[in-house]
Amino acid sequence: MRNSFNLDGKVVLITGAASGIGAKCVEVMAQCGAKVMATDIDEQQGLKTVAEFKTQGLDVVFCQHDASSSDDWDKAIAATLAQFNRLDILVNNAGIYIGGTLIENNLEQLRLLNKINVESIFLGMKAAASVMKPGGNGGSIINLSSVAGLIGVSGHSAYGATKGAARLYSKHAAVEFAQLGYGIRVNSVHPGVIDTEMGGQVFQDLVDIGLASSFEEAKNIVIGMTPLGRLGKSEDIASMIAFLSSDAASFITGGEFVVDGGLTAA
Repeated sequence: MRNSFNLDGKVVLITGAASGIGAKCVEVMAQCGAKVMATDIDEQQGLKTVAEFKTQGLDVVFCQHDASSSDDWDKAIAATLAQFNRLDILVNNAGIYIGGTLIENNLEQLRLLNKINVESIFLGMKAAASVMKPGGNGGSIINLSSVAGLIGVSGHSAYGATKGAARLYSKHAAVEFAQLGYGIRVNSVHPGVIDTEMGGQVFQDLVDIGLASSFEEAKNIVIGMTPLGRLGKSEDIASMIAFLSSDAASFITGGEFVVDGGLTAA
């Protein structure tokens, strides 16, 4: 019996793949049988990460890529096709975090967040769809959002606005691609606070705006708000993304998948 959960023969492009959730997605999806084009603006760290995965025998290639640049998207897609001859899955993971209250944030910060967190999703879906849609053979696009794109949180308004945009952009694209007969599924994934460098930025932001007196207190506050009683791990998110990429999720599109240990349910 065929295992619908594996990714054998699938070609994946993952942005923001040098570290954190992106790097774990590269590892998990390659272990599931996918051929992976890992991209990141940080070439030095990206090459180091991919070299480590290659020692495990994983089929991974790196391409330096600014996900907010249309020209770089053309380059990344061309590199993927040159290496693997096709593209089946896009993981729009590249993103940045800037905290602070609405009063403290400035327009330049908002514009930077939009450039990296929203424009990259637009450019990625557009570029990937042009390759995936011929003949309606389809593919799967997963856009990284956040629980901050679902609920209001002090000190996260600008960041949360961009993640809310990622959520709704995913839904609109899902309906559009389906109705146009492209066969491309689009879903968003909403991590809670994950134990990564970006997660650490969230804790520090809670201290900076006065909601916690120390980094450790901020961390304990978030853990206390999470019914499962721990921070998320990169592999928790990567596993969800691998599932949504697989044939086991072939009837799932336009969905939002919360991976937060129950944080938004409490």
